[in-house]
Amino acid sequence: MDIVPRAVVAYVFILFLMRVVGRRELSSMEPSDVILLVVIGDLVQNGVTQSDYSITGIVLAAGTIGLLATLTAYATFRSSRIRNVVEGEPVILVEDGKLIERNMKNERLTLDEVMEQARLQQGVESLGDVRWAVLETSGSISIVKKE
Repeated sequence: MDIVPRAVVAYVFILFLMRVVGRRELSSMEPSDVILLVVIGDLVQNGVTQSDYSITGIVLAAGTIGLLATLTAYATFRSSRIRNVVEGEPVILVEDGKLIERNMKNERLTLDEVMEQARLQQGVESLGDVRWAVLETSGSISIVKKE
């Protein structure tokens, strides 16, 4: 029955690890990100079940992870403080055509990545045409063009 506490620890650890690794949209994941997720999944499975392949073990582990995911979603819906811890806050990358280097460095983004989104979303050709570029909590970059 120690599967449940191990599943709780694994869930909290994965949540923490995903915040540390950074924000990425699933559709724009790099191969290294996909490898990281697959390896984490395998390592966590071994740590949670400790080779317990019984139906009871599977139900307990999956049920615990499912319950924790549901409780996390509910808690983030009800509390902005918890939402900020779990999901983070949007980060301003460009303000009035000026790159905010510190935020770019903290989020491990390059100017090329921001400009790619600016071109794709708004047809922006230069940084000077960008009023705001914001890294959203989902990992996407929103661009607001200067009028």
